[in-house]
Amino acid sequence: MSLDQLIKKCKKQDAKAQEQLYRLYGSKLFSICLKYSNSYVNAEDTLQDAFITIFDKIEQYRGKGSFEGWIKRITVNTALQKYRKQKVFEIIGEEQIEEVEVEIDEDDISLDYLLEIIQQLPDRYRLVFNLYVLDGYSHKEIAEMLDISTGTSKSNLARARNILKEKIETNQEHRVQSIEG
Repeated sequence: MSLDQLIKKCKKQDAKAQEQLYRLYGSKLFSICLKYSNSYVNAEDTLQDAFITIFDKIEQYRGKGSFEGWIKRITVNTALQKYRKQKVFEIIGEEQIEEVEVEIDEDDISLDYLLEIIQQLPDRYRLVFNLYVLDGYSHKEIAEMLDISTGTSKSNLARARNILKEKIETNQEHRVQSIEG
């Protein structure tokens, strides 16, 4: 069955088509949920909420643009809604922002470790880091999405980078000590 046929059946609330759509996109969307959640369980909840929204709003999809892009946007927005309701952001003036660049030697750090430490970031830092670095949103777009100022977005990105830099440096120091010891 083609994607267009699958979407048409989902618009008619065909349970088998919905299940097939879930199987087709569930793992891709779950990786997005993991990126924006602070735990595996929260990511599972977000995925479920995202699919409920997708099936509720699938009638609005008109075939313009990528369907995958449409459902990914719904998934990101679903994840962000959880954090908009909480007051997880600290308002900071732009003059307090110190830009930090993190250099990573790919031979010294695994992707799994990097993803693990990103997921350990406090919510406000993880969300901004993922939106800016991994998804390519501008600080202006992030500020609008999260209902924060541009300065707060920049500050949270800088703090996320500082935390990641410290963890990476600590990890590299431990590796050097274990090699030497």
